[in-house]
Amino acid sequence: MNFQVLISRTEHVNRVRWLLTHSPVVAILGPRQIGKSTLARQIAQGRRNVAMFDLERPADLRRLEDPERVLGPLKGLVVLDEVQRRPEIFPILRVLVDRPRSARFLVLGSAAPELLAQSSETLAGRIAFHPLGGLDLAEVTPRNLARLWLRGGFPRSYTAPSGAASLQWRRDFIQTFLERDLPMLGIRTAEPTMRRFWSMLAHVHGSVLNWSELGRSMGVSDMTVRRYLDSLSSTFVVRQLQPWFENISKRQVKSPKVYVSDSGLLHALLDIESQEQLDGHAKVGASWEGFVIAQVVRRLGARPEQCFFWATHAGPEIDLLVIAGGRRLGFEVKLTTAPAATTSARSALAALGLDRIDVVHAGTETYPLSDRIRALAASRILEDLKPLG
Repeated sequence: MNFQVLISRTEHVNRVRWLLTHSPVVAILGPRQIGKSTLARQIAQGRRNVAMFDLERPADLRRLEDPERVLGPLKGLVVLDEVQRRPEIFPILRVLVDRPRSARFLVLGSAAPELLAQSSETLAGRIAFHPLGGLDLAEVTPRNLARLWLRGGFPRSYTAPSGAASLQWRRDFIQTFLERDLPMLGIRTAEPTMRRFWSMLAHVHGSVLNWSELGRSMGVSDMTVRRYLDSLSSTFVVRQLQPWFENISKRQVKSPKVYVSDSGLLHALLDIESQEQLDGHAKVGASWEGFVIAQVVRRLGARPEQCFFWATHAGPEIDLLVIAGGRRLGFEVKLTTAPAATTSARSALAALGLDRIDVVHAGTETYPLSDRIRALAASRILEDLKPLG
């Protein structure tokens, strides 16, 4: 059975359809193979006039050699897939959408806006961005939490018929990404170098970045390390969680934490195939932390600029700090079934003026631990954690 057809991404469909009623151009951005094309087809269902162009198909590239002539007469919805292959289309889209009764354009890209610079420069005020990540707990249901953690959120990895097939898909993805996708985006770092760097990041997943140590390990400068990291971050396979610091007496950490964005890719880079191997691996706690943080952020609907971590050189820290709408929410992540209200949590609660702290754990129950601190079961995030909005 093809399990992928059973997974609904209704929330994303509804959100993009709403954006299309308010913006003439909507960009769905996310890593390769995350389901952007499938989502676009779902969005197009029921529309009378739809034109779709896949810019990885030579025939479609040839059709768009004169994009204004081809796109100008179209009405309804126009979908441009893998638009990063032809960023020169963006200035033409500006001309087209400023005409009366123009089409709506849905563009799909595998690079962040900073790699599609012309989109922000030429379509300012005319384009809305919708990030598309991997499958989450709301889409696969909490009973499949362990499978989602192990395999990650790429649909083909999650729905593979076996653990071995899932791992092989992720290994193939990594190879194709490094050998083809990065060079196509103009990132020319040699494949062995970037593979080694990505693997090194997997081994420091969930840790505060030490630029100098990474540079020494790679035999390159700090600036080169930052360039490598920016390349992987802007293509959505690595994410940085920025530190929060303010004027308090404690010395605070001011370097970001780094995570491999998808837990399945992390496990492939660490050569982990099964839950048993994961449970016995030195990075199991860090893997759980990154996975849970991603699920919490998705459930809250928090934007990247609202999400931080907080740590002091003396020890107290919070794995995730969300600051939005005058609220300050703290989250600790523990791979345990019996969490406690730690001294670190109490210190953060007082120092940062938090509304509350949730200690997200691997057990099955949610319950109070002390004043403004509760134990939150990861399997109950959808029930016990309310979105910000």
